[in-house]
Amino acid sequence: MTIRSIPVFHAVRFMAARGNGWLVPLHRVLQAIETRRQLAEMDRRMLADIGISRSEALEEARRAPWDLAPRRR
Repeated sequence: MTIRSIPVFHAVRFMAARGNGWLVPLHRVLQAIETRRQLAEMDRRMLADIGISRSEALEEARRAPWDLAPRRR
């Protein structure tokens, strides 16, 4: 018997899509963690392509996961 496991992020996304109300905010927080991690790992060329500086990327990556409001400029 084989037991397959899926990452928590994918499981939460699946359940949030099914309408489990309390999972929607959790999914948003997990998504923020993942995308901010990816942003912090981008090199200068990739950041230039999306129009932000390295310092702006690191500032965004340091935000708390539950801080989902758009950043003020």
